[in-house]
Amino acid sequence: MTGRAAEAVDHAAFIRAHTTLAVPPLVPEVRLHLATEVTPLWQATQDFLDRHDLPPPYWAFAWPGGQAMTRWLLDNPEVWRRRTVLDVAAGSGLTAVALAAAGAGPTEAAEIDPVARTAIALNAEANGAVVSVRQDDVLALADCPWQVVAAGDVCYEKPMTDLMMPWLRRCAARGAFVVIADPGRSYLPTSGLLRLASYAVPTSLDLEDRAERLTTVYQVLPA
Repeated sequence: MTGRAAEAVDHAAFIRAHTTLAVPPLVPEVRLHLATEVTPLWQATQDFLDRHDLPPPYWAFAWPGGQAMTRWLLDNPEVWRRRTVLDVAAGSGLTAVALAAAGAGPTEAAEIDPVARTAIALNAEANGAVVSVRQDDVLALADCPWQVVAAGDVCYEKPMTDLMMPWLRRCAARGAFVVIADPGRSYLPTSGLLRLASYAVPTSLDLEDRAERLTTVYQVLPA
């Protein structure tokens, strides 16, 4: 077995050992490998991080942005059905998995975290969905070959926002339907967004500062 294959097996075993298949509150159509007790997973992961130089397990939670965005998309299938889809900064792959299972065209999930990529593959398998998992930096691509681009809660830090939003606007300018969702992060742009819907999303106090976050879904407009 190659080193790359062995790493993938280790990631899958780690995910199965520290999560359970659970239903996100706003998206009961899918099951994901999620953390049900936050602190034990983060502690277990810290040891894993120290040994393997890997990022924290953001993939183990159904964040409010991803849930709200996926809910809106599932309720508006005319936007994505039989069309090519990219779920960027995909985390658990919630949006990609849900849309692929519900009838989207070729669906991809882009994620730079190697453990998250394994989680996406496991989540797709658990839902009978076909999702191609990308490990390259799609933001470095000059073109945008997808008809629908979805980015969940991506405005939580200024550097991330400064990288993501110009690329999303370029995708919109090239004809893609680009959708994001935001639960009130500080760096959400104040212009160039068309509000589509808002949802009250249950959240964990271990992750957020309240038990529910009002999360708004937007269409990203071209620059």
